[in-house]
Amino acid sequence: MGTLLEVKDLVITDSRSKKDIVKGISFSVEDNSCLAIVGESGSGKSMTCKTFMGLHKPWIKWSGDVFFEGVDIKKYSPKEMRAMCGKKLCMVMQNGMSAFDPSDKMKGHFRETLKVHYGYEKNKADEEMIAAMEKVLLKEPEKVLDKFPHQLSGGMLQRCMIALTLALKPQLIIADEPTTALDTITQYEVIQQFIELKQHMNNSMIFISHDLGVVRNIADNVIVMKTGEIVERGKTESVLYNPQHEYTKFLVNAKKGMNEAFNRIMSGGLKEANA
Repeated sequence: MGTLLEVKDLVITDSRSKKDIVKGISFSVEDNSCLAIVGESGSGKSMTCKTFMGLHKPWIKWSGDVFFEGVDIKKYSPKEMRAMCGKKLCMVMQNGMSAFDPSDKMKGHFRETLKVHYGYEKNKADEEMIAAMEKVLLKEPEKVLDKFPHQLSGGMLQRCMIALTLALKPQLIIADEPTTALDTITQYEVIQQFIELKQHMNNSMIFISHDLGVVRNIADNVIVMKTGEIVERGKTESVLYNPQHEYTKFLVNAKKGMNEAFNRIMSGGLKEANA
């Protein structure tokens, strides 16, 4: 198994405040594996991936080395980087509603993206998207293609983004807290889609999340971030079942506490119902 992505001494700075958002972190993603990046809001986990994909704001500056397939991405021109982002590197955003232009129908988004990366004409793009949408269990995909983003639920928009990822066939998928804006049932369904993506596409994945339950089900390895630094890393089971850093222990115990509270509430409700 080779290394697909390698990040070395990544420093991300807000040039306006001169504040370091990410403070010299290093990690790698192996072929056909899933790395979870875990941490609270503001820990730098999303900024890390957006930056090396070139999706950061103009005032965000970064230094360090990022190698994709052994090539330093700094050597790519902006045009080459745009071509990579989608066909080789693909990010699924956390809020489907903000990921699409509200003035264009879904088919417009998909046709444009597939034309840029694969040269598909309208009919071929629609054919590829309908097949991909059926794989993520979107009902009546032809009708979905003809709708505007605001006419679809958050869960449907997330499935649309996953379907587009399927159609693009990237080597590395970056899922940026993709279930944050969804209800619990839809969260579960979307996570199942990501697990199937990982199993069937034979690609790699970075899964950014604050939900340890989700991470346990999908990730091979975990890094835990706090205030721009990696405080713990390792195999998923090792980190979640035998955490070493105090912050990781706090996250694990907080998740356990929530689960126990939920179980007590549900148990009490069942007792009342049976009384």
